[in-house]
Amino acid sequence: MPVGIVVRPVRPEEYAEAGRQTRAGFAGLMGEADSEYLDVVADVAGRTGRTTVLVAVDGGQVLGSITVELDTKLDPAQELAPGEAHLRMLGVAPAAQGRGAGRALMEGAAALARSAGKSRLTLGTLPEMATARRLYEAMGFQCGPPEEHAPGRWHIRYELRLRPDQPAV
Repeated sequence: MPVGIVVRPVRPEEYAEAGRQTRAGFAGLMGEADSEYLDVVADVAGRTGRTTVLVAVDGGQVLGSITVELDTKLDPAQELAPGEAHLRMLGVAPAAQGRGAGRALMEGAAALARSAGKSRLTLGTLPEMATARRLYEAMGFQCGPPEEHAPGRWHIRYELRLRPDQPAV
């Protein structure tokens, strides 16, 4: 983990700032065109009851966050597969990008999933998020085929086996 960056669960007094920084990271990649989705990304408080939100903090400043679905998905119509933890909404403020906060958040999420007994970590990302995709691949995530997430919106699915003795699903 980069010197000075600490990854830990978000605190209630940090919900708004974590949401602002994560939204800024997404807006820097996507633009403001999908403001409805950016509002969902910014709503850290709204997802802490169903998921775990981790933040990267340096010197008391929140740099970004990641959402970890350990027991339930944010969407109640979806379910996690046995042994699966799913990552969502990794976002780092543009001013903090390139300092290792994204990787630190990913490593913290993987450690959390392992400690919860999960055997694999999954995520979906947009094809245009090339920097994030390079990070996932450098960390050992295996890339799957693109899937249509919503009409006209494609995701690329990634998976990391957390316990090498477990077969891939």
